Amino acid sequence: MSTLDGTVAAPDTASAPALPLASRQDGTYPRPQMLRTAWADLDGTWSFRNDGDDTGWRTGFPDARDIVVPFPPESVASGIDEPGFHPVVWYSRAITRADLEAAGHGTAAPRLVLHFGAVDYRARVWIDGQFIGEHEGGHTPFSFDVTDALTSPEADADAVHTLVVRAEDDPHDLTQPRGKQDWHEDPHAIWYRRTTGIWQTVWLEAVPTASIEYLRWTNVDHATVRLTVRIAGGRTGGERLRVVAWWDERDEHLATVEATLGDTSDEFDVVVPIARQTNGQAEDELHWTPDAPRLVDATVSLLPRTGATPIDSVASYFGLRTVGVDGGTFLLNGRSYDVRSVLNQGYWPDSHIAAPSREALRREVELIKELGFNAARNHQKIEDPRFLYWADRLGILVWGEAPGAYAFSPRAVQRLMREWMDAVERDASHPSIVTWVPANESWGVQHIATDPAQQAYARSLADVTRAIDPTRPVISNDGWEHTNSDIVTVHDYEGAGDALAKTYADDAARTALFAHFGPADRWVLVGGAQDLGQPVMLTEFGGVNYQPGAQREDGWGYTSASDSDDWVTRITALYDAIRASSFLAGSCYTQLTDTMQETNGLLNADRSPKVPIEQIRLAVTGR
Repeated sequence: MSTLDGTVAAPDTASAPALPLASRQDGTYPRPQMLRTAWADLDGTWSFRNDGDDTGWRTGFPDARDIVVPFPPESVASGIDEPGFHPVVWYSRAITRADLEAAGHGTAAPRLVLHFGAVDYRARVWIDGQFIGEHEGGHTPFSFDVTDALTSPEADADAVHTLVVRAEDDPHDLTQPRGKQDWHEDPHAIWYRRTTGIWQTVWLEAVPTASIEYLRWTNVDHATVRLTVRIAGGRTGGERLRVVAWWDERDEHLATVEATLGDTSDEFDVVVPIARQTNGQAEDELHWTPDAPRLVDATVSLLPRTGATPIDSVASYFGLRTVGVDGGTFLLNGRSYDVRSVLNQGYWPDSHIAAPSREALRREVELIKELGFNAARNHQKIEDPRFLYWADRLGILVWGEAPGAYAFSPRAVQRLMREWMDAVERDASHPSIVTWVPANESWGVQHIATDPAQQAYARSLADVTRAIDPTRPVISNDGWEHTNSDIVTVHDYEGAGDALAKTYADDAARTALFAHFGPADRWVLVGGAQDLGQPVMLTEFGGVNYQPGAQREDGWGYTSASDSDDWVTRITALYDAIRASSFLAGSCYTQLTDTMQETNGLLNADRSPKVPIEQIRLAVTGR
């Protein structure tokens, strides 16, 4: 990779492509920070088989059932609704000339790229019986260049092609990063129904021979961002990269940077200075915060050695903001910020970890804000990028968290490390993400308190996260048994507000918390880790069970309320305890919604509030 300090040039809007406005998109594009003008949505009705592993199915299969993609076969929304074990499933769909046209295929965009948002857990792909490729990792995206398979010289332009996907998801393999998906046939304790196979959008996109494949925005400081660009396909050499950034809200041009690309790399860094931010009196105007989620629009264009007509262009956006820790506090844009978060499972009754609609992702963010929260901890799930877009646009902080595995072995280490690195790379441009959480509650490192190998693994997970992204705090093991966390987080389901207040009252209470077994009889720090004055946050608490309607016999919470008044009183007392603490830098309530047998949400499973939202917001915010 080479680094290019481009020369700031005068804006040149004459060559700017007619691209969507990334900061004001409608939330349907599957990759919200890299938009082109055309794409073909391949979601919808596919053919489905789950009763064998016949190699003949690589070219399609008879006697199949219909499934609605991207909903998992365990879910009602898929039309299959079979919640049992599905070790191997097969999908098939026709790709037609109309799909190619919708993708923008033509002389200027001759290459065709097939994208998968996420397939759980291992996928293999064929077109017309020709093997295209494979991918392992149930929460991360992948793509293949399928130009030759769909546009071979001997193929008729109107030919109908058969796309086949085989997904393998061993429900008993605990080395797979699986998050809250149960390995038992029926959900138990805190685990839920499984998700097998395709659960995020499948789409087709036409691109030029040489194209922009990947973007990443990194906040260097309050006035500078760095853009990392990866180029795919054939280059002739000497191409230029142009970045134009503007604040659409005020129609204010911010920067135009142009740089010539070298010939020996496919990945480049371009430094983009935002000159207006050097005026300290005005820099807050453009900062991104939950209260003022200002986004900067940008076009990124690949230009030939000479000439103004782009080879390829994409629309993007970024947010100017910094995060960090200092003096026991969490910092946003250099100032202390009280993190008021809610645990978000991202699970819906009829569609499981796949959102029931794209609109549902926006509504989830809206509800989080309406309830009085300024942050969400996306729990044990790498969420759909379109949720992160709405978090960026509407304004909430997000804790990005890995789905855990439950075994400790070389295979488990390799699998989670690889998938987590891919997830950080995918999401690092989102200003809403302010913290990375590669492990939770010692899942997959059950003996971390005493096992040096597991301690080394937790430290390495945190350190490799910092190596990929040094701009955000990292939690080595959320909840307890920290090895090298930038924020020390604690999970405590004490149900009495006065008892919780005593545990987190003052500096003496903090010292006692670190000196003895903490909540759940776990050490807060292990493996030689020390209290270095990091911020302390209570990142799971509450979980008060209350079922206002039909009662689930298996419904539970960490404590229970007798009625709505009792429920609000209990939650208020817990928040009063947190507000009274002299050292807590933030909190995360468990949880946003009821989720299957866990009936401890602030909302019912259908997202309706259990009491008027105003009452919940008053309890959460104290005002």
